[in-house]
Amino acid sequence: MKFLFASDSFKGSLSSEKIVGILTESAKSVFPDCECAGVSVADGGEGTVDAVIHAMKGQIRSIPVHGPLMEAAAASYGVFQGSHAVIEMAAASGLPMVPAEKRNPLHTTTYGTGELIRDALEQGYRKIAIAIGGSATNDGGMGAMSALGVRFFDKEGNVLTGFGADVGRVDRIDVSGLHPAAAEAEFTVMCDVTNPLTGPDGAAYTFGKQKGGTPEILTGLEADMEKYAKKLFELTGIDVNQIPGSGAAGGLGAALKVFLHANMKSGIETVLDLIEFDSLLEGVDLVITGEGRMDWQSAFGKVPSGIGMRCRAKGIPAVAIVGGMGEGAEKIYEFGIESIATTIQGAMPIEEAMERSEELYRSAAVRTFRMLRAGMGLNA
Repeated sequence: MKFLFASDSFKGSLSSEKIVGILTESAKSVFPDCECAGVSVADGGEGTVDAVIHAMKGQIRSIPVHGPLMEAAAASYGVFQGSHAVIEMAAASGLPMVPAEKRNPLHTTTYGTGELIRDALEQGYRKIAIAIGGSATNDGGMGAMSALGVRFFDKEGNVLTGFGADVGRVDRIDVSGLHPAAAEAEFTVMCDVTNPLTGPDGAAYTFGKQKGGTPEILTGLEADMEKYAKKLFELTGIDVNQIPGSGAAGGLGAALKVFLHANMKSGIETVLDLIEFDSLLEGVDLVITGEGRMDWQSAFGKVPSGIGMRCRAKGIPAVAIVGGMGEGAEKIYEFGIESIATTIQGAMPIEEAMERSEELYRSAAVRTFRMLRAGMGLNA
């Protein structure tokens, strides 16, 4: 019997790698002769680079960049197989990099994210995946594109740096200086939101508040984004508001699509492709996945749904071990997951559950394998 373990981390308590180790030990205690394999996975959010690099035995590359306030910072991205790079924009332009009292979407930029992309191109990587969650920015991707050689001008002919405050000032865009290697590269954007660049569900109104935007700031930024969208249309003939996800990361999604011709793709689907997950399913009898908390959202772009659908396509049963279940968790059954086991054994404070996470997970894992053994006997 062969098991494959592919769980998301339980944030703040258990890493994907630790979970694989616990599952392997638990499986061997119930099925001594079983074969076990494990892989780190993530859904395109925090931890994506680490998961992919661990799974593909790649390397981390660190470089100096400019942070979201244009301050000096250091950021890392992952590389593997000689041609692949995987980048989390939050590593260079993420919200946690900005102190709460300084958060203002008019004063932040994605320039550092562009520096990561530029470095990957200059190092020879031509298959570049970019996770764009967790941004501190609403600059329409101007900062990132500026770092790659695109120049944005105001009416007076001044070059704009690419902060949120510059979005409405764009009068002309010159793409002649775009890094030449960009034309040779294939870009994939890991994006699980469908928000357009403008409108009530756009970049400003949907994500701007958490980045420090007041109602007044957001109203002005929305008007600026509308002007910016028109300039992009004039330049390329592309209506970015017709592109699902163009408003992600404060409009970085739009810029990556327009200037780099990136493919927008689900985060978990991108990760599973990068780690060649389908090939890992060969000869597998059961897959165990999971996440810290499962609810109705788990069916939409999270690790269990992505794993479950890949398993269903191969006719392989999959089950989930989770920290807890919330409203609508059972919806995951529609996405290839056959059953859910929780690590929590009774009512307890979240602090206790986190502190006892390894013990509780091990107990849930053993219970899962014993139930599987009982089911095998019933079938016989």
